[in-house]
Amino acid sequence: MATRNVEKMASIDAQLRLLAPGKVSEDDKLVEYDALLLDRFLDILQELHGEDLRETVQECYEHSAEYEGKHDAMKLEELGNVLMSLDAGDSIVVAKAFSHMLNLANLAEEVQNAYRRRIKLKKGDFADENSATTESDIEETLKRLVGQMKKSPQEVFDALKNQTVDLVLTAHPTQSIRRSLLQKHGRIRNCLAQLYAKDITPDDKQELDEALQREIQAAFRTDEIRRTPPTPQDEMRAGMSYFHETIWKGVPKFLRRVDTALKNIGITERVPYNAPLIQFSSWMGGDRDGNPRVTPEVTRDVCLLARLMAANLYYSQIEDLMFEMSMWRCSDELRVRAEELHRSSKRDAAKHYIEFWKQVPPNEPYRVILGDVRDKLYNTRERSRQLLAHEASDIPEEATFTSIEEFLEPLELCYRSLCACGDRPIADGSLLDFLRQVSTFGLSLVRLDIRQESDRHTDVIDAITKHLEIGSYREWSEERRQEWLLSELSGKRPLFGPDLPKTEEIADVLDTFNVIAELPADCFGAYIISMATAPSDVLAVELLQRECHVKQPLRVVPLFEKLDDLEAAPAAVDRLFSIDWYKNRINGKQEVMIGYSDSGKDAGRLSAAWQMYKAQEELIKVAKQHGVKLTMFHGRGGTVGRGGGPTHLAILSQPPDTIHGSLRVTVQGEVIEQSFGEEHLCFRTLQRFTAATLEHGMHPPVSPKPEWRALMDEIAVVATKEYRSIVFKEPRFVEYFRLATPELEYGRMNIGSRPSKRKPSGGIESLRAIPWIFAWTQTRFHLPVWLGFGAAFKYAIQKDIKNLQMLQQMYNEWPFFRVTIDLVEMVFAKGDPGIAALYDKLLVSEDLWVFGEHLRANYEETKGLLLKIAGHKDVLEGDPYLRQQLRLRDSYTTTLNVLQAYTLKRIRDSNYHVKLRPHISKEYMESGKSAAELVKLNPTSEYAPGLEDTLILTMKGIAAGMQNTG
Repeated sequence: MATRNVEKMASIDAQLRLLAPGKVSEDDKLVEYDALLLDRFLDILQELHGEDLRETVQECYEHSAEYEGKHDAMKLEELGNVLMSLDAGDSIVVAKAFSHMLNLANLAEEVQNAYRRRIKLKKGDFADENSATTESDIEETLKRLVGQMKKSPQEVFDALKNQTVDLVLTAHPTQSIRRSLLQKHGRIRNCLAQLYAKDITPDDKQELDEALQREIQAAFRTDEIRRTPPTPQDEMRAGMSYFHETIWKGVPKFLRRVDTALKNIGITERVPYNAPLIQFSSWMGGDRDGNPRVTPEVTRDVCLLARLMAANLYYSQIEDLMFEMSMWRCSDELRVRAEELHRSSKRDAAKHYIEFWKQVPPNEPYRVILGDVRDKLYNTRERSRQLLAHEASDIPEEATFTSIEEFLEPLELCYRSLCACGDRPIADGSLLDFLRQVSTFGLSLVRLDIRQESDRHTDVIDAITKHLEIGSYREWSEERRQEWLLSELSGKRPLFGPDLPKTEEIADVLDTFNVIAELPADCFGAYIISMATAPSDVLAVELLQRECHVKQPLRVVPLFEKLDDLEAAPAAVDRLFSIDWYKNRINGKQEVMIGYSDSGKDAGRLSAAWQMYKAQEELIKVAKQHGVKLTMFHGRGGTVGRGGGPTHLAILSQPPDTIHGSLRVTVQGEVIEQSFGEEHLCFRTLQRFTAATLEHGMHPPVSPKPEWRALMDEIAVVATKEYRSIVFKEPRFVEYFRLATPELEYGRMNIGSRPSKRKPSGGIESLRAIPWIFAWTQTRFHLPVWLGFGAAFKYAIQKDIKNLQMLQQMYNEWPFFRVTIDLVEMVFAKGDPGIAALYDKLLVSEDLWVFGEHLRANYEETKGLLLKIAGHKDVLEGDPYLRQQLRLRDSYTTTLNVLQAYTLKRIRDSNYHVKLRPHISKEYMESGKSAAELVKLNPTSEYAPGLEDTLILTMKGIAAGMQNTG
C-alpha cells in the first residue's frame, strides 16, 4: 500500500508537468508555484480527510486532465461516475477541494504576473509585445508622448493637471468570494512571493512554509458559502474596506510616482495637491433601481458611516504628522495664528489622546496649528458616530469640520510657511501626502450616487398633479409635461404639503430626496435616472429636488441602456439642451451614462458595442453644438458580455474626443477585488486609468474610415437579427436556457442584496443582465458574448470576398474593432462546447437536443470565422501567458462542471438514482462525524442533503476558474 501511495503522490506532480505547457519564457515560474501550492494543499487534505479522499481528488483531476488533452466525451462520463458515487458529505468535500485548488491556481498566477512585472521594471524593458497593448505605465506613457508624439513636456503637464478619472464602486452581486476568504488569499499570496525571494535564509524559509500551510488550511476550513444574503450596508462596508486597506495610502503613493515621471521628462513642479487626478464615488446604498432593500434609511446610514470612516482615517494620521512637524522657523502669518490659538485654548491635560496631552508650547508653532486640526477631527468623528447611533449629537456642528476648504486651510498655511522658510523638501513629505488625501477623499471619503428608475419619478409627479386636480401627469404628452414642469421650476410656490396622499413607493422616493436635503452636500455625487428616454425625465428630478429643499441640487444624469434608447439618446439630449432654463442650470457641463449590460442582453455584443460607439460620437457632437462639456459615464461590468475587459484597451478603443480628460467608470463586484485587493494592484489600477485617459486625450485613436462604418452598420443589423431570432423569437429558447444552465438555482448563492429578476414572472427580458451572463459562464458556453458574430461575418464574406480583407484591415488598424474581436477570442479560449453538451445530455429534454447541437455548431463556426479575421491559427496565439494560465485552470474547472451537471440532475430529476459507495472522508478526530456536519450547515435546504451546498460550491469554483461571475 505504502509504495503505491508514494507513486500516486509523485504522479500528480508528474501529471501537472505533463499537462502544463512548457515554460513560456525564462522568467516563467507559474507551473512551479502552482505545483507547490497544490502539494501543500493535498497534504492538508490527506491530514484532514484521509488518504482515500486525496486519491479520489487526484483521480478526478487525472480524468479531467485527460479530457482536456483529447476532448473525448467518454472521459467526462468516467469522471461523472466517480463523482456520482460519492455520498453527500464527500461530494461537498470534493467540490470544496476543487474550488479551493482553483483559487490557489489564481493566486499562483497573480504572484507570477507580479514577478514578471518586477523583472521587466528592473531591466527597464517595455518592449514586450503584451505590455505594449494592455499595460500603461505612467512613466512610459509620458516618455512616449514627448518622444514619439512630439508633445512638449509643458503640454503634457497641463493636460495631466486638468484631467479627472472618477472610479465609481458598485456592489453588483458578482463578488462571489467572501471577505473572510479574500484576506486569507492575500496572505497566501504574500507567503508565496516571499518564499521565492533571493535573500531568504533556511529559517525564514521554514517559517514561511509553515505560514503558507496554515493559511491554506485556514482558507479551506472557512465556509465558502454565505448563509444569509448581504444587506446593502454590508455591501457598502465590504466596498469601503478597500479604502483603509489599500486605496487610502495608495493614492498619495501613486501621485508621488506621477511626480517622479514628470521629473523624468523635465518638469520640475509636482502635480498640485488639489488637481483632481483621481476621485472615488460609490453606488453602495444609493442604487435603488430594482432593489427594494435600499431604503432612505440605508442611504443615510452609508453616508454617515463613510464620514465616520473618513474622519477616523485622518485622525489616525494626524498625531504622526504633529510628531514630524517639530520645526520652529515659520512665517509671520503662521506665528500670529499659532499665538492666537495658544492664548484661546486654556485646557489642561487632554487625556483622550495618545500623544501631546498637555498644551503644545508656542515655540512649536506647527504643532499648535495641527493640534487644533486634531481637536476638530476628533469632534468630527465623534459627531458622525453619535448621529449614526442615536440620530442626534451633543457636539455642536461648529466644533467640527463642515467643509473641505475649512479643513485644507490650516494645512495649506503650514505648507506655505515651510516653503517660505526654505523647508520645501519637508513640506513635500507627509504634509503633501495628507493634503492630497484631503483633496481626493474630502470629508465624505466617497461621493454617493443615487440611482432610481424614471417611472418612479413619474408616479410621484402624477400623484401631485392629481392632488392639485389638474389632471394625470402620466397621461400627458411630452410637450405638455415639459411645459408644466418648466412653469413650476420658474415659479416659487410649493407644490404639495404633508397632506399629499402617498403610497409606500411614493413616500420612498420623497424620503430619499429628504435625506439628500438633510445631509451635507459633499456626501453626494450624481442623481442617475435609469430607463430615461425624454427631457421631462430629467426635469422631473430637478423639480423634486427643489420641492424637497435640496440646497445644492445634485447633477442629474440620464442613463441610456437598451439599443433603441441608445439610438434615441442624441436627439433626447439635444432637446434637453434646447431648453433655456436647463441650459442656465447646468453651467456648461453635463454627464450622460451609457450602460453596457442591458444593451448586450438586448441585441448581442457586436451590435451593442457598435451602437455604443456611434451614440457616444453623436452625443459629443450634440454637446459641442450647444457649447456643453459632456462627461461620459461608462457602466461596464466585469465580464465581456457586460462590457468588461482590460482597462487600457477599453479606454483607448473609445471614439476620439469622447473622453477629453474626464472619465467616469463603474468598478463592479469582483472587479473591485481585482483592481484594489492589494497595494500593487491598487497602484496599477490608478496608473492604468490615468495613463490611458491621458493618452486618449493627447493622441486620440483613429476614426473609422467611411467604408468600415458602412460595413459595420450592415453586419450589425445581421448580428442583431440572428441574436434576437434565437434569444427572443425561438419559442422554446427560454425553456432550453432554464434546463441547460443553473439559472434557476443562481439566486441561492446569496451574492448580492438585490433580487436577480426585475419582475418575478417573465422571460429573458425581465432577467437581470448579471444572472443571464452568469448562467452561460457556468456551462462554459458563453452564448451572449459570441452569438451574432458568426452570422454577421459569414454574411459579409459571402456577399463579397473582398470584405474579408477589409475586416482583417479593420482588425489591424482600428482599436475599437480589434478590442471587440480580441475580447470575444479570449472568451472562446475559456469556452468548451463539450462541457455544454454534457449539460444538455443530462438536463435537457431529448426533443431539444437538436437545438443544442445547432447552437454548438454555430459556436464552432463563429470561432473559425473570428480566427480568420484576426489572422490567428489558434485561439490566443498572441498571448502565450494567458493560454498557459487557462490550460492550468481548465482541469480543475472541468471536474467542477461535471459535478455541477450531475448534481443538477439529482436535484431536478427525482427518478435519477445513483449507487453510493461507502463514505470515505475520514475526519481528523476520527469521530466520523465531520463530513456529515458539513451537510448540517444547511439544514433548511429543500433538496436532498448536501446537494445544494455541492451545487453552490461548484458555482463559486467555476466563477473562480473563469475569473468572472456576471
